[in-house]
Amino acid sequence: MTQPVSNTMPEALAREMRAQLAAVTGGLAPDDYAQAWWDWYLNMAQAPDKQAEIANSAFQAVADHFSFAAKAATGTPVAPASDDKRFAAEAWSQWPFNVMARGYLNWEQLVKQATSQVPGLSGRNADLVKFSSQQVLEAASPTNHLLANPELLELTRAQSGQNLVAGFKHWIEDADAMLNHKAPAGSGEFKVGENIAVTPGKVVYRNELIELIQYAPTTPTVHAEPILIVPAWIMKFYILDLSPNNSLVRYLVDKGHTVFMISWKNPNQADRNLGMDDYCNLGVRDALQAVGAIVPNAKVQAVGYCIGGTLLSIAAADLARQGDKRLASVTLLAAQTDFSEPGELSLFISPRQLEMLEAVMQKAGVLSSDKMGASFMLLRSRDLLWNPMVNTYIKGKREKLNDLMTWNSDGTRMPCRMHSEYLKRLYLQNDLATGRFGVNGEPISLSAITLPLFVLGTEADHVAPWKSVYKARALTRSTDYTFALVSAGHNGGIVCGPENPKRRFRERTWTDADTVWSPDEWLERARLQQGSWWPSWQAWLARHSGPPDAPCPSLGNADAGYAILHDAPGTYVLQR
Repeated sequence: MTQPVSNTMPEALAREMRAQLAAVTGGLAPDDYAQAWWDWYLNMAQAPDKQAEIANSAFQAVADHFSFAAKAATGTPVAPASDDKRFAAEAWSQWPFNVMARGYLNWEQLVKQATSQVPGLSGRNADLVKFSSQQVLEAASPTNHLLANPELLELTRAQSGQNLVAGFKHWIEDADAMLNHKAPAGSGEFKVGENIAVTPGKVVYRNELIELIQYAPTTPTVHAEPILIVPAWIMKFYILDLSPNNSLVRYLVDKGHTVFMISWKNPNQADRNLGMDDYCNLGVRDALQAVGAIVPNAKVQAVGYCIGGTLLSIAAADLARQGDKRLASVTLLAAQTDFSEPGELSLFISPRQLEMLEAVMQKAGVLSSDKMGASFMLLRSRDLLWNPMVNTYIKGKREKLNDLMTWNSDGTRMPCRMHSEYLKRLYLQNDLATGRFGVNGEPISLSAITLPLFVLGTEADHVAPWKSVYKARALTRSTDYTFALVSAGHNGGIVCGPENPKRRFRERTWTDADTVWSPDEWLERARLQQGSWWPSWQAWLARHSGPPDAPCPSLGNADAGYAILHDAPGTYVLQR
């Protein structure tokens, strides 16, 4: 449980100052970065060999720049680099742009050398120094600036500046959307309930935190065991029910499964005191109770995605502690249970950073999606920030959003108490993996989970790195445990359709509870398969279900208190 917030005048003033500072820094804690750079400076001052190495590189960079500038001044086209895609166009071979690009590349290489492998620099501080210096390098790239980019100048000349007019119009549209909390421009092609999140179904339960959707069957008979999906609350559930040909929900329904989906409420200030226990009780437990009433006498195949999977693992361990046997199996998709190596997101998680976030959340009651989205954007600033800005505001081209991109722009808020508990107890203290995490005041252990488990990671995941996801094997005690690794990233690896020749995956099953390989050993032993992982997982679900000859259950059960309330996708998903 979180500690009560002190309201003494000095501490209240400190919180207010941190909240005001967060508005300037985008929610980042500047003292973390100041300490990291001070640590870099002190260690660099005591490393004469590193200083000499950098000085030598600086001398070579200056000599190279003047030599290149002299060669370029003759008028002969000279490419600034042979292996950098940013400057591959012929226009970059012309003076003076090739000289500017060459100078930038030399400077970039020097900065990277100066901020890496500094003797004595702690791991976290080294990561912060590298991250912050990379942000400066990306911002300074000539490719991002009109007057330094010959491709942009030629485009502007060819279009008589109309690209800049269009870009300014796009900037006005985006500023209006941000200030007035509108859907992003260009997302109008996809609308929830019209052409995404359209798998037929009904809302059969609602409380102050969730709506539970039951999807209509499309087969004459079904597997007896229903599926309950627990999505992440950081974004809306319909990432798993996008366009019909890209909907995991529709795929499962068409394969004869009865599917239930939790749709989380988009919390507001009134929900500030909802905590992790509430998400477990009002979320997973209430949903499981409803599924059991609608499909009685059948165990449930539980599926959790991202932090929804983390919550499901917590709930499964709590159910096991109580001897509750309602679950038939557990599937965890890109979900961490051990946060000792959380990957790149650890850059934004520290005691000081949490103080900053808590100051913002205490003031607003929630953490808004734009603040969370900004952190993810900075991790891939070239692809997610600078390239889109250049395309939209200088080239004047509005990127056409697909269904996944539309979902990605439809963020949710998170209650102050829950998010603080999540970051403290899981990320900072790693309580779940170490057996210190409690649900409703009772400690739980993941070792209590002995159910069949299917755990999946994605190769290019910067939210839940696959080697971190893999750690669930050593924490649980399943004698029927499958781990799969999918190509692509956190979202694209999961949402890949049932037929996707661009995807590949590896899979391996253990039939004992004790054998644990290192991630690299598993990678060597697991068989590589081409295509989507969906059919393989669905076959796994089918093997852990009864034959698909059970009668289709009714939608809802009014006699048990679960009457139909609304058509899918419900009302909570529409909250902005």
